[in-house]
Amino acid sequence: MVIDVKQRLWKYRGHRIRPNDEYAVLRAGLGVFMPVFLLTLAVYFWEGLMEWRSWLGIDTLIELQAWNWMYLSLGLAVSIVVGAIAVAMAYFFFYERFKKTLHIQKIARMLVSNNFMEKEKKTVDSTWALTEKKVNKDKITYFPKAYYKRKKGYVYVRLALDMSRFQDRFLKLGEELENGLFCNLVEQEVEENFVKYKLLYDMQKNRISINDVTVHDGSMKLMNNVYWEFDKMPHMLIAGGTGGGKTYFILTMIQSLVAYGADVRILDPKKADLADLETVMPERTVFSKSNGIMMTLRKSVEAMHQRSEDMKQLPDYQTGSNYADVGLPPVFIVFDEFVAFMEMLEPQDKMKALEYMKQLVMLGRQMGYFLILAAQRPDAKYLADGIRDQFSFRVALGKMSESGYGMMFGDVDKTFSYRGIKGRGYADTGTSVITEFYTPIVPKGYDLLTEIGRASAGVERASAPAGASGSVARGTDDDAREEGA
Repeated sequence: MVIDVKQRLWKYRGHRIRPNDEYAVLRAGLGVFMPVFLLTLAVYFWEGLMEWRSWLGIDTLIELQAWNWMYLSLGLAVSIVVGAIAVAMAYFFFYERFKKTLHIQKIARMLVSNNFMEKEKKTVDSTWALTEKKVNKDKITYFPKAYYKRKKGYVYVRLALDMSRFQDRFLKLGEELENGLFCNLVEQEVEENFVKYKLLYDMQKNRISINDVTVHDGSMKLMNNVYWEFDKMPHMLIAGGTGGGKTYFILTMIQSLVAYGADVRILDPKKADLADLETVMPERTVFSKSNGIMMTLRKSVEAMHQRSEDMKQLPDYQTGSNYADVGLPPVFIVFDEFVAFMEMLEPQDKMKALEYMKQLVMLGRQMGYFLILAAQRPDAKYLADGIRDQFSFRVALGKMSESGYGMMFGDVDKTFSYRGIKGRGYADTGTSVITEFYTPIVPKGYDLLTEIGRASAGVERASAPAGASGSVARGTDDDAREEGA
């Protein structure tokens, strides 16, 4: 108990922000400039200073000749230039420390300018008056406990919830911190009487290459510090118009999932880029006709329910176990242009497709069935009945309208901007906080089809029945015709 109390008392929360931190950058700059400036002055005027030997008690003060103003001005100018160079070098060599100081200054100025403090008037003697005189000064009686810390690419800002009259405002500073610090808010939570804002610094710097995208233990790395943990946050919803990078993003994930050994099914009703995978992936894994797509959805639901029964017969199964606990591979159904597909169907087929989708998103996580759904606009009428809420990871790429962002993320207090960078957008990674997002970089000349084909050929696919292996039951042409009947 004593150790626990001590740990709580001495927990390091970061740099304590004070009112005088609103001049933190100037103070840091002077801290570098002044020592160098004074040292340069001393070196430059060393010979002249040696003539002032009276302080040693050896000689009397040597009488100075007329001042050499040119010599003095040159020495002062050289010292200033050397001090400025020292500040510039410190800026370049310690840039990250400068950014930290700048962040602290911005937060301090935000607190001061918004008057998040309490003052009282105090009468004191004037310091500079020639005669005795009283002046009124403001004395700060309350300044909020605020802490700043950077760790592993994240910025943490903590504000004390001390029941002051500012407490409600402290809980609503997320957007101001995002815009002021040029970071992206990834998490906000209340902990130990503090509200903690977790922000990711320089999102574009955290962008990775396609070769760095890895899948491990139910998690896919998409950026430095950004992972899709599909075992915990199943199903991904992707939206974006032409030229936003949606197709390359999907192909990147397909390559990684195939290389990981996942069972991947591709549904492309528009017969566009994803349909070309038919030439490099195993037979009966890529479908572009409506009857084949409906067949895949139906057989996926059937195989999912069968897997649920078969898992209980496996020796490693315990109550609450998921597919990974008993050694089964995940199954991913990649569905491009879902809304366009729904528009092609007759009313009765739409109801069937929605029912299949609903079962997959509601029951798929434990059985290891995951959907990656892509559309230009996630129309609410095809993602109703709580289906959209089951997509824990959502990505909006490229330029979208306000209504499009609303369909993706709901009614959120977020300012969206378009910068014209391919693969840039916004994402909700499952935390209900919208953050800037960059898809993995695909180098120029990188042949995705060839690489996916190599990954597919290099993975040994299980040949056991669907219920035991977890594979989606592969349909036949007869099955497909039956669905279209």
